[in-house]
Amino acid sequence: MADGEAGTRVGAAEREDLETLKELVDELYRFRDHYFETHGVEDAGKKQSDVAREMERTLSTLQEKEGSYRHRAQFLLLKGRTLSVVPEFSPVAEELLSRAVKLEPGLVEAWNCLGEQYWRKGELAGAKTCFTGALQHSKNKVSLRSLSMVLRQLPGSAEERAARVLESVNTAKQAVQLDIADGTSWYILGNAYISLFFTAGQNPQISQQALSAYAQAEKVDSTASSNPDLHFNRATLYQYEEMFGAALAGFSRAAALDPSWPEPPQRERQLLDYLERLTTLTSNKGKVRGRRLRSMLSSLSLAALGPCAEARFCSPSGRAGSLEPRDLAGLAAGRNTGVAALGKVVFSLASSDHMAFTFGLVDSEETCWPVMVYNSAESWGVLIGDSVAIPEPQVKLHSLTHKDQTIEFRSIRVDSPLLLIVNGKRQGAACQTAASVTYRPQSD
Repeated sequence: MADGEAGTRVGAAEREDLETLKELVDELYRFRDHYFETHGVEDAGKKQSDVAREMERTLSTLQEKEGSYRHRAQFLLLKGRTLSVVPEFSPVAEELLSRAVKLEPGLVEAWNCLGEQYWRKGELAGAKTCFTGALQHSKNKVSLRSLSMVLRQLPGSAEERAARVLESVNTAKQAVQLDIADGTSWYILGNAYISLFFTAGQNPQISQQALSAYAQAEKVDSTASSNPDLHFNRATLYQYEEMFGAALAGFSRAAALDPSWPEPPQRERQLLDYLERLTTLTSNKGKVRGRRLRSMLSSLSLAALGPCAEARFCSPSGRAGSLEPRDLAGLAAGRNTGVAALGKVVFSLASSDHMAFTFGLVDSEETCWPVMVYNSAESWGVLIGDSVAIPEPQVKLHSLTHKDQTIEFRSIRVDSPLLLIVNGKRQGAACQTAASVTYRPQSD
């Protein structure tokens, strides 16, 4: 046998051996990503330990080949990928992947895995360098969607962060375009849209694009419905949009899929507690009753409309002209153009990280509705007894059932305190601040 032929056969055997090992590592990731196709939700608490056990088995097989391939970039990548299957940062994986890209700078998958390790230990600039470097070798969906995630977390001024969020949306779109059947890319696009929604004026169209991207992720990928992060992040948007039933269901589903993650059940309890307190205070008119309530309402006059009564007033819908005061019972669901709700404050619930500043408004007929005010500064609020006029109020009807508990009420949504007239006066610019969103970006 000629020496050249022998060398070719050795090379072919090595490639076949490495391909077999790659299939083994791919199977490890399939076990993790498709866990709930072979296990029930009741096994969710065991998923991390089951994946860790499978990782150790895979590592054991790889270590048997260590002597033959320890200086091969492909082998280093496979071992680094194996250690990366769990969410924690691995210094060993970082070392292996760093060696892999030095041996073979064009190994895109190694750059992507290395960037993920940098990200896990908080070195966002290093992660960005890895993903952009990988894209210089090959335009691929993994680098694009990973870059989209990192861009949204890099520090900087408000203007810089806003520009990077827009860039992250475009990057996520490119990942989707490369493979429209990839659920992970659709999911990350949904997260990018949520960030854009909160940094670009809270345009309802962008909110709908986020929800559509999440729905598409579930449509094209059977594993997306088992992604706790998708349910949690979508529930966060549902809550802001006052789709409270869907938000509670989303937080509950996320908690079931990842019992070790404390935030979903906490957010579920917070929202349910908020709704219970809200409906109780509303039905009790904030415990302001009888003579005290009548005395309070006796001081309610048209003067409380303030600028709303002026012919030159410009309403939220862009309509010019004075607004007609209307009792709460006379308001229809949706935007009520040409009118203003007028009443007295009888209770308030301070805003938290996830709730609107909420107060109870009682009109001259002693009807009480809650008013939810978004994007308010922490220092802003209204006091019991204040007169409040709400130009062109947006009325929401709520009816939901969650875990055998039914909640029904009507409310008024106000997107900014700047839209309110309190004691006949407009509110100053300092009373407003942009709302933020909380989601788990590490597993975008």
